[in-house]
Amino acid sequence: MTRQTEPTGHVEIDGEAVAVRVRLNPRARRYVVRLDPRSGHVVVVAPKRGSVKRALSFAYEHRSWIAARRQERPSPIPFEEGHIIPLRDTPHTITQRPEARRGVWVEAPEGQAGLARLCVSGRPEHGARRLTDWLKREARADITARAALHAHALGLPSGRIQVRDPFSRWGSCSSTGTLSFSWRLILAPEFVLDYVAAHETAHLKHLNHGKQFWAQVDRLAPQRSAAEDWLRVKGPALHRYG
Repeated sequence: MTRQTEPTGHVEIDGEAVAVRVRLNPRARRYVVRLDPRSGHVVVVAPKRGSVKRALSFAYEHRSWIAARRQERPSPIPFEEGHIIPLRDTPHTITQRPEARRGVWVEAPEGQAGLARLCVSGRPEHGARRLTDWLKREARADITARAALHAHALGLPSGRIQVRDPFSRWGSCSSTGTLSFSWRLILAPEFVLDYVAAHETAHLKHLNHGKQFWAQVDRLAPQRSAAEDWLRVKGPALHRYG
């Protein structure tokens, strides 16, 4: 199990004190530095016997890399009026409808050049939470359907589904058969969500990443290579929304 602390220090980069978060991982064999795509904090993964002092020093040694990654980091896009977000990889414009009482719904675009609208009812200050909750429900529905289909193909009952918001993985399967997924998969293309659902469902049969597991995943999701490429290249940007 991974243990994460609160920010334990700072690294000065271009005159700015950047927060550093140290994560002790029993499975880690060396220090690894990366950038949290949501907060912009520096995350240093350290071995079980590692030290916070060494982790902070490691981050400082890699400050040039951190600076470059921070410059590449896309700006956050809040769930507010006029902003554009992808829903199943299709751009939608967030539209506040304070007078309505319908929750959240999709309206078709006006004309061929227009974008579909993601309409949010109620008071604007509650819009972000309302939209996030709706996206989570949509994600759960899509993931549950795909996981059930893959479980049926394996001749297994569907595992329990959880929808969360991790930043280091898109899905996971516990030893008890609980399948956990990122709700942000609802922002990705459907074939990507399907692949992640297939990947985690296959763990119900093979709780490892051996040859039999990957052969099973390829049978369930022939688009695995394209989905993995999409997640590697475009996946991190999904954390900018909301």
